[in-house]
Amino acid sequence: MHTPTTITALTALTAFALTGCGPTEAVTTKPDTKVSTPTTGTSSSAPAPSAPSKAATVGDTVTLKGNGDGEQLAVTIKKWVDPAEAAEDFMKPDAGKRWVAAQFELVNTGTAVYSDSPSNGTQVADDQGQQFHSTFGEITAGPAMTSSAKVSPGSKVLGWITYEVPKDSKITKV
Repeated sequence: MHTPTTITALTALTAFALTGCGPTEAVTTKPDTKVSTPTTGTSSSAPAPSAPSKAATVGDTVTLKGNGDGEQLAVTIKKWVDPAEAAEDFMKPDAGKRWVAAQFELVNTGTAVYSDSPSNGTQVADDQGQQFHSTFGEITAGPAMTSSAKVSPGSKVLGWITYEVPKDSKITKV
């Protein structure tokens, strides 16, 4: 079982699905400049002095810009569950597979309405580099991410995206 701090957010995979980035868009795996202090949970807007560059992890926020004017989202993976338990008996992972899930929070920090399907292009990857697309499945951790988000500037959406992966895969990136 993986803890939320072991899963990193690979924004290149998320960026394509969430903002329709084209091949010329710059993508970073670094979180925004807010720095959390683990002992107090406080944050500051200044970068940590001489902190090494790191990939975003669960709880970090990454800002993604879309192709259109005013398209911008602050994306945070709030929680991670592995394995994710099916909420209904008739919909479960295939034999030899399990579900894992990430709870995404999308905050429209731009000036234009964000309209897309957040789960269409998101993927998870394991320690071997294998990538897995999202799957339809209700889980006990909470409600699924909407399939057609329309988020006004200043508004947010919260929901779980579920992925079906082999039972023995060690998921390391979202």
